[in-house]
Parts: sequence; structure tokens; C-alpha cells
Amino acid sequence: MNVTREVIVDLLPLYLAGEASPASRALVESYLKTDPELARQIRVQWAQNLKTIGGSGLPPELELRSLQRTRRLLSRQRWLFGFALFLAAFGLSFQFSTWNGHLVQWHFMFRDYPVPFGGCLFASVICWIGYFWVRLRVRRIGL
Repeated sequence: MNVTREVIVDLLPLYLAGEASPASRALVESYLKTDPELARQIRVQWAQNLKTIGGSGLPPELELRSLQRTRRLLSRQRWLFGFALFLAAFGLSFQFSTWNGHLVQWHFMFRDYPVPFGGCLFASVICWIGYFWVRLRVRRIGL
């Protein structure tokens, strides 16, 4: 099948917008390999569109994967913060008991239950490290 330059030019808006079907995209790309002048013009046009529109210029499926990955990262950051805060508070918790309205005993977790306190402290430190590591990644990508 002989494809003319006019057909390719008609397909270019869809190709540049990333909305062309895979078959149309393959057709345009194979034609661009045979016509380097048109390929150069398209690269220049693409660069100008990115400057004027400010778009990402990424294919929609890549943008969607990036958005999903960012959402997972932010969700992971929230969960790590919550677990770290809960475990730290639980490790520093205390209990007191009364009898007939009088204070009888205080039970501090770190004093009276050292093994669970150590486990909570260790788990809390791990969660805090994970939280700050994810936070660093989030800051690095500019969110």
C-alpha cells in the first residue's frame, strides 16, 4: 500500500496529541523513517507545542501510570506516618487503677512491660525511617 505525504500530514495532529491508534502510530513512524525532512519538522513542531502549551508531552498511558505511582507513594507516606505515631504513642502509654476513688497504681509500659515497649519502639522507629524516606522521595519529585 502506498501512503502519501498528505495522508501522513492528516494523521499528524492525532499522532502528536498521542490519540492515534497503534496502527496509525506505526504507519506514521514508518513513514517518518523514509522522510527525514518531515520528521525534523515534526520534532520542531513538537518542541514548540511543549513550550507554548506547557504540557508534559508524554503519552497518556505513561501519565496515568505516573499519577497512580504518585498516589500510591502519597498513600504510603500517610500510612507510615499514622503507624509511626500510633506505635510511638502506644509505647509511651500508661495505665492507672483506682479503688474506691483512690489512686492505687501506675503502670508505665516502658517500666512494667519492657518487651512490648521495645517491640513498639522498634516498630515505630522502622515506620519513622520509612516515612522520612518516602517523604524525601516525594520532595525530590517536587510534590
